[in-house]
Amino acid sequence: MLDGVLFFPVTPFTPSGDVDYTLLAEHLDKGVAAGPGGVFVACGTGEFHALGLDEFSKIVATAVEVVAGRVPVFAGAGGSLVQAKEFARSAEAAGADGILLLPPYLVTMPPAGLVEYTRTVAAATDLPLIVYNRGSAVYNEAAAVEVAQLPTVIGFKDGTGDLDNVARIVMAVKDALAPSGKNFLFFNGLPTAEITQQAYRAIGVTLYSSATFAFAPEIALAFYNALESGDDQLAEALLRRFFHPLVRLRNQVPGYAVSMVKFGVTMEGLDAGPVRAPLVPLTQAHQQELIEITAAGRAVLEGALSPAVAV
Repeated sequence: MLDGVLFFPVTPFTPSGDVDYTLLAEHLDKGVAAGPGGVFVACGTGEFHALGLDEFSKIVATAVEVVAGRVPVFAGAGGSLVQAKEFARSAEAAGADGILLLPPYLVTMPPAGLVEYTRTVAAATDLPLIVYNRGSAVYNEAAAVEVAQLPTVIGFKDGTGDLDNVARIVMAVKDALAPSGKNFLFFNGLPTAEITQQAYRAIGVTLYSSATFAFAPEIALAFYNALESGDDQLAEALLRRFFHPLVRLRNQVPGYAVSMVKFGVTMEGLDAGPVRAPLVPLTQAHQQELIEITAAGRAVLEGALSPAVAV
C-alpha cells in the first residue's frame, strides 16, 4: 500500500504556538500534489512529541480530509502504553489508514517488553501498524519476527543505522513470513535517509522517509528516481551538493532534523511558524546556509536537465 517517496509533513504553529490547521491543510495539499507514495502525519517531523491528543486528532482529520484518498495517510502513536493506545484509537476514529508506532519514552526495555508493547497497542486498533526500531526501542531478530507475525503489523522501520542487525532482521522476517505469503514492508527511517539509502537498498530495504520532500519535493523525487533508474551520476551529484551539506548543517544542533525542515517549509513560502520547546529554531546564519544548500541542490537538477551545464 506504500511506495515511492514518503511525505512527512511538519505541523505548522501560529506565532503564539497553536496548531495552524489552515496552513497545515495547504502544506498537505501542496505536498500530495507533488506525488508522494504516502503521507505520515504527526510523526517525528510533525513534532508528535509536543502534541496533545485533541490537537493530534484534528491534525489527522485534516490530513484525511485534504488527502482525500489520493495516497495512504499514516499517523504517529507512541509514548506511554496508555498514550499510545489513545493516539492509535484517535487516529482510527479520524480516518487514518495506518499507524507508525513510535518508541516509548525515557525507558530502556528488553526485546520481550517491546514485543508486548507492540502487541498491546495493536490490540487497541484495527489499523495496520509499522513498528519503529529506534532509540531505546531496539528489536533483535526474534522480537522482529514475533511482531511481524502479528496480524496487523505490516512493516518495520529502522532508525538505528545498525545495518548488521537490520540485515539479519530483514532476512529472518522474510523467512518467517514466507509460508504465509504475508506482504511486509521495510523502511529506512534515519534522519536524511537519502544519505544511507544506497546501503539500505543493498540489504533489501527500498522504502525510506524523506524529510526533504516537505520543502523541496523536486530534489527528493529526483534522488529517488536516480536510485530507481541507476543514474549514479545524478545521485552522487545530489549527495555531494545537497544531502551531505544538509547533514552537516543538521548535525550542528540537536533537534535540527525537525527545525531545519520546518524552516525549509517557511523558506518556500508557507510560514510554518516556530518549533515547540525543547526544540530550538535555526539561527539566522543557519537559515541562510539552508537557503544556499537548497539552491545548490536545484542547480544540480538544472544541470541534469541541461546537457550544456555540468553537474
